[in-house]
Amino acid sequence: PADVDENEHGTHVASTVASPLNGLGVAGVAPKVTLVNVRAGQDSGFFFLQPVVDSLTYAGDVGIDVVNMSFFTDPWLFNCPDNPADSPADQAEQRTIIAAHERALAYAHRHGVTLVAAAGNEAGDYTKTFIDTISPDFADTPGEEPRERTIPPSCVSEPAEGGNVVSVAALGISTRKSFFSSFGNGYIDVSAPGGDTFDTPDNKRDVTRAVLAAYPEAIARARGQLNPDGTPNVPNVVRSCKASVCGYYQYLQGTSMASPHAAGVAALIVSKFGHRDRANGGLTLDADVTGSVLRRTATEHACPTPRDFTYTRLIQQPDGSFQTVTDTHTCEGPKSRNGFYGAGIVDALNAVTR
Repeated sequence: PADVDENEHGTHVASTVASPLNGLGVAGVAPKVTLVNVRAGQDSGFFFLQPVVDSLTYAGDVGIDVVNMSFFTDPWLFNCPDNPADSPADQAEQRTIIAAHERALAYAHRHGVTLVAAAGNEAGDYTKTFIDTISPDFADTPGEEPRERTIPPSCVSEPAEGGNVVSVAALGISTRKSFFSSFGNGYIDVSAPGGDTFDTPDNKRDVTRAVLAAYPEAIARARGQLNPDGTPNVPNVVRSCKASVCGYYQYLQGTSMASPHAAGVAALIVSKFGHRDRANGGLTLDADVTGSVLRRTATEHACPTPRDFTYTRLIQQPDGSFQTVTDTHTCEGPKSRNGFYGAGIVDALNAVTR
């Protein structure tokens, strides 16, 4: 049913876009916009080609203004037309995914849909050679389990690298690029809050440095995260009550959390500058205009100094000790457009006033 979510990801993302100003929990970026529940994914978490294509086509047909795509289309994180690491059948499948995906994205874009997508949580530069270890992530045939593949930049992660798509990198509370966020000069369009639980003074995990948004109570109860009186018993779940009504919220991090922040700003742009949609009702705005305003009004942010930025994470072990993990990511490009921030950090106020 449209009002049931057995995978908290969608509720969290939708809450970030449009949670109402009702005195409970959080407020969304665009709290008065209309949400449309178009299910390209399953409760299992998979987003396969046919429902993704159907969803994009539907969005174009019924006049949806902005779609948020906090996923990659399964089963391939990267689709390669002729990668020698893949069998001829796998190559053909990936060519089909690219062709069908691009056709659907182009159709939606032509019909006024602004396309916003999560950049990915692989902590990799998508403009460089990459090692993919999770594809294919759905094995319906023996021998098709995930394997290590060397991925050249010519391979495509759909939809984030698709045509006319605004790709969004994730930022921590300090505005540094999140340690997990994928990046790349020419790949990232804009950046937005996505959380980073290790963006702390001591490099130790703090769950409250993630993004707080709505959480289905039924899932919290099924997971044993609530006491008998309804209060949370885990640090990443928060309850907010107003009179006799309570809502539940949880902290999550990811580019999935960054993308809806940008999608919410895009929705505000349409709300502010759109014109009457005679075919579908409400307002509409050319998708190229919406995307241009989103990029132009983002707050420019230069690469860190030095550009080789090292992330340090102190991960607590079962015995109470801490293991140090470091990763170094290189930011390329000028302040006006670079691989960590794209054109800048999305700015809702600038977007509707400049």
